[in-house]
Amino acid sequence: MFDFRYHVVSLAAVFVALVIGILVGIGLSGRGVIDDAERENLNQQIAELRSQRDQAREQASTAGRRQTAMDDFAAGTYPALVSGRLTGKNVAVLVVGPVDGSADAIAEAVDDAGGRIARLRSVRVPLDRDAVADALAGNRQLEARYDERRELDDLGRDLARELVAGGKTPLWDALSDVLIEEREGSSTAPADAVVVARSVAPQRGVTKEFLSGLYRGLARAGAPAVGVQLAAPEETAIPAFARNGLSTVDSVDTGVGKLALVLLLAGPARGHYGVEDTATDGVLPPLTQVNGG
Repeated sequence: MFDFRYHVVSLAAVFVALVIGILVGIGLSGRGVIDDAERENLNQQIAELRSQRDQAREQASTAGRRQTAMDDFAAGTYPALVSGRLTGKNVAVLVVGPVDGSADAIAEAVDDAGGRIARLRSVRVPLDRDAVADALAGNRQLEARYDERRELDDLGRDLARELVAGGKTPLWDALSDVLIEEREGSSTAPADAVVVARSVAPQRGVTKEFLSGLYRGLARAGAPAVGVQLAAPEETAIPAFARNGLSTVDSVDTGVGKLALVLLLAGPARGHYGVEDTATDGVLPPLTQVNGG
């Protein structure tokens, strides 16, 4: 894929080199420091730099036109490409941190594809381990299962299982006041797919351990599980999602990002898609026909 940002940087670098070369050449020539052969060599280098500048300028212009064309193509074809791909499917959404624009983008993509957001849970971080212990203290079964000898990733894994499976959710219920920042939708219906977003900075210590278990649990829950982020985030969450087994999509607030998300949620494709360097599998998953049509 043509990287527009790379060519902008290249163009700037060539300009800087050209300016420096010209200034040095003028300065030295004016003082009579260099002979004719050296002056000719310097002029040749300046000419080469001008040529490189012109090439970089043309490449940047071409890259810009290609990116505009791709955006226009995505905007024009997106409705037809996603239509019906998630018909009848329930999608669960988990946001680590406060709900942000990623939840709106996810909901739009799911709705456009004929699916439904069955439930959304926003998880409060950093995790207060003592508050978790206190919340579980009133339930002997849960207290015994998640005592101090158990790793926090077990807690995250089991919360992930409840989020996808639906039905009774004793662990989420017990930790509601401690863990949930915002919730929408019922816990009853099983989820056919799940999307994860993170609106906060990377976490450390016990919270990182807990989130790793949560991500891995979602990745192994038996339904398509995708970690997403908005375009141009301050700090990317994609590596953390990928490291724990989730498929990923960057720039989910763009047409290309929404299409990639829908294709992954519809299954069976997996991988890492988008327009950033973390999109190691390309811009989009393979396009397949809907219902064999």
